[in-house]
Amino acid sequence: MTDTASPTNQTHSTHHSKDPKVAPGDRGRTTIADGVVEKIAGLAARDVVGVHAMGSGLSRTFGAVRDRVPGGGKAVSRGVKAEVGEVQTALDLEIVVDYGVAIADVARAVRENVIAAVERMTGLEVVEVNIAVSDVKLPDEEEEEPEPRLQ
Repeated sequence: MTDTASPTNQTHSTHHSKDPKVAPGDRGRTTIADGVVEKIAGLAARDVVGVHAMGSGLSRTFGAVRDRVPGGGKAVSRGVKAEVGEVQTALDLEIVVDYGVAIADVARAVRENVIAAVERMTGLEVVEVNIAVSDVKLPDEEEEEPEPRLQ
């Protein structure tokens, strides 16, 4: 038996563009950067009730400074790390929850929302979403990211 690629793991290349059996939409490859998946997951996680913030205290502090720099923008991927392969992705999220919420329920809702958003938008299979709860926001606690004062 020769060592040739089987049809199940063959990559379509553009030099088959005249082949009528290959649909136009299947001619070429699409790659998705880790940062794209991280942004999608970050926005989906923030949409869940009970998620106060994303990332550790230190990363939120640095993010608050970056958010105030012109052109810095909001770091929607803060607290999210993605490993993206050709057809699958795995995610690690670090969240801060509001005091009083059921953490297991919030984590479950975050997983469901993140998986649905990432799979729908990228077509990648999400194999796991690991969630680390790094803090709880108490009702009487001051915000770590106060608004700048106008003088």
